[in-house]
Amino acid sequence: MIKLLLLLLFLYGSIFANIDDLRGTNDSATAEEIVKYSDLEEINIAPSSKVIYLSYQALPDRVLKGEIFKVTVKSLCVVKDFADITYELINAKGVKLLSNVPSRDKDSKHYYETFYFLATSENAKLPDFKATLLDYNNTPYEYTILEGAKLNVISLNPKNDFVNIIADSFEILEYKTTNYNTTHNIVVFVATATNCDITALKLDGVQKQGIESATGSYLDSKITYYAIIDKKIENLLMSYFNLTKNRFIPINIPIIVSDDSVTTQSDLKPRDQSHQMLKMSVAAAIAIIAFLIILWRRKYIYLVFIIIPLLYIVYVGSPSKEVCIKVGSEIHLLPVANGTIFETTTNEHKMQKENEIDGWVKVQLNDKKIGWVKDENICSH
Repeated sequence: MIKLLLLLLFLYGSIFANIDDLRGTNDSATAEEIVKYSDLEEINIAPSSKVIYLSYQALPDRVLKGEIFKVTVKSLCVVKDFADITYELINAKGVKLLSNVPSRDKDSKHYYETFYFLATSENAKLPDFKATLLDYNNTPYEYTILEGAKLNVISLNPKNDFVNIIADSFEILEYKTTNYNTTHNIVVFVATATNCDITALKLDGVQKQGIESATGSYLDSKITYYAIIDKKIENLLMSYFNLTKNRFIPINIPIIVSDDSVTTQSDLKPRDQSHQMLKMSVAAAIAIIAFLIILWRRKYIYLVFIIIPLLYIVYVGSPSKEVCIKVGSEIHLLPVANGTIFETTTNEHKMQKENEIDGWVKVQLNDKKIGWVKDENICSH
């Protein structure tokens, strides 16, 4: 009987011990959930554990094809002290990343990484954002991937004068029109833009066009552009799409052929000596009057009014010098490094020198076209 009672007591104690173990197991699981879904305070986590959580802070509702837009990714880190967050963008479709280094803002708990993209296709999807946390030993933790969102991209339906510019602003700073040949003029203009792929600029219905220089970034850029147009064109009409006003903005460049320079880059036309005849006649008249005064008053101080006009007549009336151009020299349309090259010499040439400025020599070719040659391409002999 005693043995039976002892056996019952043993079984009773074993059952309650198992119940306590089970309670402890449940409490442990609950604690894990609290750690997992708490405000992610700093804890000791192995590099193989997930330590960063990603979400989109801002996505555009609509994007135009050719538009530059931004996407902000919000990150929440479990680890408080770390060296950096690195990003790898993969599996993009119909978009072009404009900078590998995002701009970063942060508050007490989150990091906000802003990336800039160019929409290149209507069928577009953002890349997958692969974020990796690095400790101070440059050891990576387990990476996290935010799946790329699909974009609503639409195309514009512009008129023929649209110049392929979509921007917050686009402004013509200065322009210049000069003769190119007997049937065409050349227009050179300088423009600035904000939030724009300014290198996409393209005019419709011109014989030839191109970029002479482009500086700045997509946020704030500047371009020097040329176009060879028919002499019959009296106004160069163009339009761009303004993102802030959500409409097309017209731009008009009046075609006024001028011999005066606006900038050194637009100093395209050689000095036309035939237009100096009136000035030479005036100078000669002054010299003759000064000579008569000398004969009458016998005061030789008036010789200065003879010498200066005569020197001017000699300068204006003297023919342009010839320069020797080396074999393989590149003839540039404008005096701009990496500018448009429209001809390359196959042998030594003697050309009429019209002007020179900042390491460039302006020459007139046999077909009366005007070009620019670097000083280093001038023969030494």
